[in-house]
Amino acid sequence: MSNEVSCNEKDKQALLSLKRGLTDPFNLLSSWSSQEDCCRWDGVHCDNKTSRVTELHLAYTGIGGEISRSLLELEFLNYLDLSFNDFNCTPIPTFLGSMGNLTHLDLSDANFSGLIPHQLGNLSSLCYLYLGSNFDLYADNLYWMSGLFSIQYIDLSSVDLHKEADWLQIMSKFSSLSELYLSNCKLDSLNPSLGFVNFTSLQVLYLSGNHFNHEIPNWFSNLSTSLLKLYLDDSSLKGEIPPSIFNLEKLEYLSLYPNHLIGKIPESLGQLKHLTYLDLSFNSLNGPIPLSVGNLSHMRTLSLNQNQLNGTIPKSLGLLSNLEELYIENNFLTGTIDEGHFKKLSKLKDLSMSQTQLFFNVNSNWVPPFQLEYVSMSSIKIGPHFPSWLQSQRSLGFLDMSMSGISSKAPSWFWNWASNVEAIDLSDNHIEGDLSNILLNSTVINLRSNHFKGNNHLTGTIPPWIGEMTNLLVLRLRSNKFKGRIPPQICQLSSLRVLDLANNSLSDVIPNCLKNISAMALPEPNIQVFPFEPLKYMYGYVSYIENLKLVPKGKELEYARNLEFVKIIDLSNNNLSGSIPAEICVLFELRFLNLSRNHLMRKIPEKIGSMKELESIDLSRNHLSEKIPPSMSNLTFLSYLDLSYKNFSGRIPSSIQLQSFDALSYVGNPQLCGDPFSKNCTIEEESLKRSPTSSAKDDSINSSFYLGMGVGFAVGFWAICGALFFNRTWRHSCFRFSDDIRDWIYVNIVIKLNWLL
Repeated sequence: MSNEVSCNEKDKQALLSLKRGLTDPFNLLSSWSSQEDCCRWDGVHCDNKTSRVTELHLAYTGIGGEISRSLLELEFLNYLDLSFNDFNCTPIPTFLGSMGNLTHLDLSDANFSGLIPHQLGNLSSLCYLYLGSNFDLYADNLYWMSGLFSIQYIDLSSVDLHKEADWLQIMSKFSSLSELYLSNCKLDSLNPSLGFVNFTSLQVLYLSGNHFNHEIPNWFSNLSTSLLKLYLDDSSLKGEIPPSIFNLEKLEYLSLYPNHLIGKIPESLGQLKHLTYLDLSFNSLNGPIPLSVGNLSHMRTLSLNQNQLNGTIPKSLGLLSNLEELYIENNFLTGTIDEGHFKKLSKLKDLSMSQTQLFFNVNSNWVPPFQLEYVSMSSIKIGPHFPSWLQSQRSLGFLDMSMSGISSKAPSWFWNWASNVEAIDLSDNHIEGDLSNILLNSTVINLRSNHFKGNNHLTGTIPPWIGEMTNLLVLRLRSNKFKGRIPPQICQLSSLRVLDLANNSLSDVIPNCLKNISAMALPEPNIQVFPFEPLKYMYGYVSYIENLKLVPKGKELEYARNLEFVKIIDLSNNNLSGSIPAEICVLFELRFLNLSRNHLMRKIPEKIGSMKELESIDLSRNHLSEKIPPSMSNLTFLSYLDLSYKNFSGRIPSSIQLQSFDALSYVGNPQLCGDPFSKNCTIEEESLKRSPTSSAKDDSINSSFYLGMGVGFAVGFWAICGALFFNRTWRHSCFRFSDDIRDWIYVNIVIKLNWLL
């Protein structure tokens, strides 16, 4: 916008006409007023000398509606940006092809649909064409582009180009083309039969997300002497990596993940001396990491994870002085990692070598040359001693050393050092020691399957200061030896999504203040997400562990994605008593609730049906009784239910969900009736609804009955038979009494047997 010129009246009227056809839901075109100088309007740029409108910057304004032909009146317009708006699947106007002065046209991510108009090929002065991310846009061919003599930048990402078989030959004719983006275009061939393909000036080529389903063609070696970035990820490429691809000596970025590539990584990789980013992850590459990797002195990110690489780690890797991110997890790598492998890695921030057969063996007084932010060393041999080198790492945000063979006591410095670590996983080790200063600022902790016993300060309980961990998202203290009550301070963890205290010896009641965990009660507009591939810690986000094991549906399940949607309370297999607090029913976003194998009594809260997001409920093996609340019929997402071996009675509430479970979900409750049991509820309910008067009358009859038995066998026998024959009320009372005795004996035997098992 210029402050020195007054706009041309013809241009002003053209813009006002354009505005009348547009929808402006956020009123961002409010400055477009006939009383104002149009060169001062938002998004309008004018030439300082001629006062004619030359540029329209209307991206991210939320506009839609109809694009008026009045744009043609802007005869000096050379820059038009309508990207990131919503034109509601309307076609791209054909008249745009008549705007001969345009050098920059950006219609990306603006919800256009239909056929790309061939008239755009008339824009002979166009240098930049952005049509990407219009997911219903397609082209029947690309020959119309041959008139774009000045084109330097083309983005057709997510445009359907499957009808165009000659796209490669057409694009290679643009002598000035420097960047080409054809990701997710439904292309099915790179024409491997072509002997020679050359882009004179091409620097960036994105072909990600297509379906080539063949080997990488050899012509890539001659693609362009200027090529800097090549992205072929997720394109169904097969076969081996051709050594010729490493002839692209100026290449800085090479991405080939995830594909179906096999064979070894060629030693010629070392020719790419300008390479800063290499991603070969999620393939089936085998063999060793080539020694020539040490020649890649500019390398910043090296991702070789999720392959079948074997052998030892070359020490030449330690020469990469610019390396910041190293991902080699999930391979068959073996051997020892020592100080020499990190000799010059002073800039290293992310280190991931989990799920390998490596042995991390460094001197106890080793001080690394780097400051890590992310460490993933799950399932590699680190122990038995605690890694003392961690003490020097002051910027760490994520630490996973689960299943790493650590069997020593946590050193005194560790918990204080770890108090600023965002997420930490030390599960499945044999760590012992004091938890009194554990991770007060952490977001995720996993200490499952260790041997923490506390000391005199903790007396074996979960300490109350745990409520100070205000950032905590996941609290998993499963399978330890904690005892005592659940501290009410846990209720202060308002962001908590996973509360897993199962398999301990916790006692007393479930705190009713759990209702204060707002993350389980309220839908959150800005949910923190858990990116997993590749595993990486990022500020503002939390990457947890590759496979978080939870027990939401009666068996241990692994969650590798979408952990942000998992909201679970698991207090199973403890010694908790009392009733299930009614306040828990306000946790409307809870998905999984497991309170099984405790000593809980009384009834299920009446309003449990208000927890409509529940997918799994396990209340089995407690001492709950009375009726199943009718509100449970509102739980339409319920896919797992276990109410077995309690003392429930009456009708099972009617709903598609509750009747879909088999009888095993209710087994051990002999007084339940209705589907899925064959027991008819009519007689059973009449039995349960007996009035006090009727009950008193039955007691009187029973007394007379016992008195009659003392008169003598013969008289008593005939008196009883006569009474039962002529008196219907007596007859029903007798049979009901015998049934009650039988059911009482059966229930008590089953309950005792199950608790013993």
